[in-house]
Amino acid sequence: MRIGELAALAGVSTRTVRHYHHQGVLPEPARRVNGYREYGLRDALRLARARRLTELGLSLDEVRDVLAGDSTRELREILLELDADLARQEEAIRARRERLAALLSEESPSPDGAVSPRMAEFLRCLEPVRHSPFAAADAELLALLDTAAEPEDRDRLLELMRPLTTPEALARAEELYRRLAELDEADPADPRVGALAADFAAHLPRDLAAGLATTVPSAGDPFAQAFLADLSPAQAEVVRRVLALLADRPS
Repeated sequence: MRIGELAALAGVSTRTVRHYHHQGVLPEPARRVNGYREYGLRDALRLARARRLTELGLSLDEVRDVLAGDSTRELREILLELDADLARQEEAIRARRERLAALLSEESPSPDGAVSPRMAEFLRCLEPVRHSPFAAADAELLALLDTAAEPEDRDRLLELMRPLTTPEALARAEELYRRLAELDEADPADPRVGALAADFAAHLPRDLAAGLATTVPSAGDPFAQAFLADLSPAQAEVVRRVLALLADRPS
């Protein structure tokens, strides 16, 4: 067979055959006296196997080694790894479709609404206090976390925050946000600062506080500095003291 006939038989292009030669997947066959390659049935079978394996997701290096019997791993092991990788991709696609479905269910989708379904559900629970600019800022930070954090870390944090969505907790949060707003023109040394910081720290569930103490940036972190820059001096001092209280709280 000539190269075009071989390619047609295996359902690939002649360019693919030449590339397989270059990568060592398909050995160079003997040539006729006129210089043309002469392929046989064995070449066609190897090319067909190579095509099937690449369609499954094996790299050309893996295909070459498997077909040559030089692979340090069994083909089954490689296929199991591929299957696990496809399962992860499938789960990622499912999660993306859920996020799209949530956005499409809204009459006027917002870019800020493109969060994970679990985060969207949690933010909906916070709607009763979202009128507070501080609560709105917290919601924006959670949306940022939804993008930056690993899914398992985000889901663990949301589970720890679940107690904050009860009616009693939301009413308490509204009171704390109101007291924080009252410190807009206050001095950082105002006695209300320390009292409010203690109440904010006490408002957080113990398990959540323990997690935040190890995951939330310190007050000197650039991310924290950017957040504190939007607050008045007294309000920023409240946040600093809350972080310090969480760090010092026994686990």
